[in-house]
Amino acid sequence: MRILYSFARWGLAVYVGLCVVAFLWQRSVMYMPTPAPSDEADDSSRWLTVDGEQLRISTVDRAGTKALIYFGGNAESVDGSVPEFAALFPDHAIYLMNYRGYGGSSGRPSEAALHRDAQALYDLVRSRHSEITVIGRSLGSGVAVRLAAANPVEQLVLITPFDSILNVAKRAFPFLPMSLLLLDKYESWRYADQITAPTLILVAERDEVIPRASTEALYRAFTPGVAEWTVIAGAGHNDISAFPDFVAALRGVAEPQP
Repeated sequence: MRILYSFARWGLAVYVGLCVVAFLWQRSVMYMPTPAPSDEADDSSRWLTVDGEQLRISTVDRAGTKALIYFGGNAESVDGSVPEFAALFPDHAIYLMNYRGYGGSSGRPSEAALHRDAQALYDLVRSRHSEITVIGRSLGSGVAVRLAAANPVEQLVLITPFDSILNVAKRAFPFLPMSLLLLDKYESWRYADQITAPTLILVAERDEVIPRASTEALYRAFTPGVAEWTVIAGAGHNDISAFPDFVAALRGVAEPQP
């Protein structure tokens, strides 16, 4: 009995240790900030102040009513996407957010902070343009969904999205109490039925990060008829943007057929 008791105590200590590590390191895994650009004189950037933090917005300034707001993945340097979006959306002003701690922005990222920053960026863009398309990729899909649920947008595009990071974490670590441990849950499914803008969900056929079941659950959370589902054959989570079908899908968003 004494040996069994010792094993039980050892097992409990290991389990508690795993929980502590998961709790302390979760944001280091969820957010992987990118460095500031080497060219400090980059005149394509716009600065936005939120909560005293300075956020760098990578931009392509264009006059007119149309604008694109983009929220990237958790390890994405959005500066690299500027030429692609500028080419695909030639009639849109382009605004790509560098999250707190990313790409020269100050501060530390968190779910609550990113949602406040997204709303501030939307308000800025809305003061200049009346037709706003919002695109969110992976982590950014969680930011984009909540923004589109609370504000009028023309179109919403979600690239490799999830129903919630909490559910993804539960599937990945079923032996840990993720509901209690996770600070940033990004529960997109809670907001999906509040979205009325036409929504395109782009799914990577071979997504190795977001389980297909998670994306399907998000799709089902939309009001029927609002969201459209497109699978990019052969694509993985990180290389989906390299596929011609992905480019064609975004071009269809930029230039919708009557």
